[in-house]
Amino acid sequence: MEKYYHSTRNKKVKALPKEAVLAGLASDGGLFVLDDLDQISLPLADMMKMDYAQLARCVMGVLLFDYSEAELDECIRLAYQGQFDDEAITPLVHSGKDHILELFHGPTSAFKDVGLRMLPQLMSVALKKEKDARVMILTATSGDTGKAAMAGFQDVDRVGITVFYPDHGVSEIQRLQMVTQQGENTFAVAMKGNFDDAQSGVKQIFHDVDYQSGFKTKGIQFSSANSINIGRLAPQVVYYFDAYRQMVQCNQIRFGDVIDFCVPTGNFGNVLAGYYAKLMGLPIRKLIVATNANHVLYDFLTTGVYDRNRPFYKTISPSMDILISSNLERLLYDVSGCDTAYVQSLMADLQTKGRYCVSQAILAKIQETFAVGYASDDQCRAVMKAKYEADQYVLDPHSACAYVAMRECADENIPCVLLATASPYKFCGSVSEALFGEQESDEFAMMDALETRTHIQAPKLLKQLRSMPIRHQDVIERSEMKSIISQKVGVLWQ
Repeated sequence: MEKYYHSTRNKKVKALPKEAVLAGLASDGGLFVLDDLDQISLPLADMMKMDYAQLARCVMGVLLFDYSEAELDECIRLAYQGQFDDEAITPLVHSGKDHILELFHGPTSAFKDVGLRMLPQLMSVALKKEKDARVMILTATSGDTGKAAMAGFQDVDRVGITVFYPDHGVSEIQRLQMVTQQGENTFAVAMKGNFDDAQSGVKQIFHDVDYQSGFKTKGIQFSSANSINIGRLAPQVVYYFDAYRQMVQCNQIRFGDVIDFCVPTGNFGNVLAGYYAKLMGLPIRKLIVATNANHVLYDFLTTGVYDRNRPFYKTISPSMDILISSNLERLLYDVSGCDTAYVQSLMADLQTKGRYCVSQAILAKIQETFAVGYASDDQCRAVMKAKYEADQYVLDPHSACAYVAMRECADENIPCVLLATASPYKFCGSVSEALFGEQESDEFAMMDALETRTHIQAPKLLKQLRSMPIRHQDVIERSEMKSIISQKVGVLWQ
């Protein structure tokens, strides 16, 4: 019987992996999922001897099963070889008593690079079967996805990308990374409002059949680069296996021991990848979800009530400033016994009422695997300062949220790996204030000062931003999203 991905809301809406990669979102608004992940048999003992590329081929080979070995090998080579400043891709660092998986060694200094170096390669392969098709990527970003996606898709044949980010809702370095991005097929658009406004606007366009039909007649389809796309999510599963391998190889654990992971979380994609790794046989005990002042996930994981009807706070960890965590829908599908009708009803409640409530049985099942904590900005600043003074290790504000949650939730008898998701140099002002109690008005003066005081080198591509020309200057209202998309499509293909 042939396997398919299908929508979380209707099993009849199905697709092979290449089709799902091109579509991004299912046609009914659901997210593509693959059943029976817990039935997958991986050679876990053999994987402990593999390098990152071999692990990626092993894991993605079962998740993206209609890609040939040769296609995956080429995608992995193009995505990772020579693209990261550490050969390990996602190196595990031991700092004091802490195990920190550094996910920020890619070209945009954020964990999104791991998935967004791979997604363009997967999409290019999938497009070979659709000889006349063209794809416009539409993506909302809370800071890091936008730059990583634009860099990954730069000048990819038959693909354009338009990124929407909240005006005044990202760090200055994140903004500069997007607005200076090169490539004739890349567009960054600031939108008035917050990330949830941008994400909801993009989703509405995906649901607007009439609007899309005019483009489809010209062979143009929309897709996504967010972690709602399985081509972005599948590569993220890999580094959980790689972290475990590194823990075994450096004798921090024995093969077969269980470990925990602590993950800074916004859209729930990064931690969901860990859940998928657990389903696929990785010995994970707990996944600790870390949130900031926008702790809608903390409330849900402790009460079973998901309620986005609350104030939105701008914090020093802007990539986590999210009230609608899209990938949670995939978890709800799994823990509900793969009940698409139930998921559909929850998502309808979220759309119409802004909230939903799961049963105590489902909440208990979620809590078997997920723990949760949250941190205020002051707590993040305090832990950044304490960690630096103790071990000379510099955390970015998102990883600092995770550090607070890890201290609250981890079992001292179970090794815990903290996922460090971004370079501290993407948030120079917040880091400088936390470590040294001072900020300067100029972002690059703070970058230079941080280098001098910490003796930790800033990523070269971030330092180069100070002299790069601004290429993208659009600032729009949410109501203008359709017109700006039509304009960008016209620039490319009319």
